[in-house]
Amino acid sequence: MTAAVETPAQPEATDSARTLLPYDPQSAGKARRLVRTTLPAWELEDLVEAAELIVSELVGNAAKTGCRQEMAVTVERITDRCVRISVRDGSRTLPCLIDAGPAAESGRGMALVHHLTGGHWGAELETYGKTVHADLRTGPTASG
Repeated sequence: MTAAVETPAQPEATDSARTLLPYDPQSAGKARRLVRTTLPAWELEDLVEAAELIVSELVGNAAKTGCRQEMAVTVERITDRCVRISVRDGSRTLPCLIDAGPAAESGRGMALVHHLTGGHWGAELETYGKTVHADLRTGPTASG
């Protein structure tokens, strides 16, 4: 099993944080920790809960691909009120929204991502895999 290599979040200098994780279910917890440490440093505490749900879904989907290399999880500050959560994996199978129905035991994850981001998510095919990203925005500030 490949050990996770975590890159410390340095949001003040780079406005991004990245970690490499193995393809296993425990990686979702490590990805959530990246979100929990990065977003408060950017004064985006109000996005942490939704960002944890999003990164859990994206990492969980990547873990199910059966790839053997590491996935890359990145949190980037796009603007002062928007972050992009990205997961790059070795599968070229794109995610899609499905109507899971009330009795389904799975299949609602990307619908949740769609809802939390207001539809601001997507995926790009790459030579050896894909990157799935979701943009999460905070509401206007009281002074804005």
